[in-house]
Amino acid sequence: METRAGDPGAFARFDLNRVPSPAFVVDAAAVRRNLAILKDVRDRGGIKMLAALKAFSMWALGDTVAAYLDGVCASGIYEARLGREAYAGADGTKEVATYCAGYKAEDLPQICALSDHIIFNSPGQHARFRPILDEARAAGHRFDIGLRINPLHAEGEVAKYDPCQPHSRLGFPIDQLRTEHLEGIDGIHFHTLCEQDFVPLGRTWASVEPTLKPHFAQLKWLNFGGGHHITRADYQRDALVAFLQQVKRDSGLDVYLEPGEAVALDAGILVGEILDSFDNGMPIAITDISATCHMPDVIEAPYRPAMLGELTGEGPLVRLGGPSCLAGDIIGDYVLPVPAEPGQRIAFLDQAHYSMVKTNTFNGVPLPSIWLWDSETDELREVRRFDYEDFKNRLS
Repeated sequence: METRAGDPGAFARFDLNRVPSPAFVVDAAAVRRNLAILKDVRDRGGIKMLAALKAFSMWALGDTVAAYLDGVCASGIYEARLGREAYAGADGTKEVATYCAGYKAEDLPQICALSDHIIFNSPGQHARFRPILDEARAAGHRFDIGLRINPLHAEGEVAKYDPCQPHSRLGFPIDQLRTEHLEGIDGIHFHTLCEQDFVPLGRTWASVEPTLKPHFAQLKWLNFGGGHHITRADYQRDALVAFLQQVKRDSGLDVYLEPGEAVALDAGILVGEILDSFDNGMPIAITDISATCHMPDVIEAPYRPAMLGELTGEGPLVRLGGPSCLAGDIIGDYVLPVPAEPGQRIAFLDQAHYSMVKTNTFNGVPLPSIWLWDSETDELREVRRFDYEDFKNRLS
């Protein structure tokens, strides 16, 4: 899987020795830049824009996100709680939209209390939980109900990340949608993109609009989900704005977007250190960064993360791997900007989104600390440091 991000930005001048290793460093100024772009699209398009916590949930920046966007979207009870606690804004009115492929009955009362939108994965699940929803409303909680559909229109570059892959578990197949399925439904949600530009969204809407159009009169909103790389330099933002305006005019409905990676695109690095090096048919270097524990998408996607300052084509390739015992804990092959020697610092680009939320302590590998840097003021502060207790408390 190729990523079109990896712009070093202000990190080109960041001294990697200012933080311990390993460490995530997030540039607050870069996040603000991304949020300003998203806000501009929101304002010109006349829509609502939510930040997807599943991609970037650095709640130390919750107030910053709230200052630009309309709220957050959550993937379950814990993210919904985090959204309400840390992203509600100064007046506490920012929205929380919660979608989960499968809710638990015992969680729903709290989700109803936390959420402005509760989006179900199937009409059957909605019908099954109607008594809980009715009870929550009787207790004074106010929320809309949404239904996620599967457009059955594949646009993903990698099948396993495409919600419209054959036999997908995500969303109700649109060719099965009937009028009775929309009883009590306020909005339709679909999410079919992954780090993509505007054109696939336009094609997806063209495929679903004829089916949804007869139901516009009974709906309040449409939610086009996430995966929109709106803050990437070459994204067709003017075309997106025109499209959103047109959808609003044609449907008469509110429109939502839920970008995730776009909030933190090119806004963070993962700093590491070389621990050892040797030769095994090619140069090998062991780092305190683990693909398995710190950048799982390197293995799951898979993809090759861009390196800060890599000297492409100017020297020998060095295979970088993590400290864990997993044979596949391999980050990739790089022409290093520093000698492949113990103590040398390196950093990988565009690690604020998804890497931070997916870290784990397999093999007892320590978690990276988290630092917030403001490239405009050069202020640097530690947000969180993890230790043995964080590892131990995940076990029993």
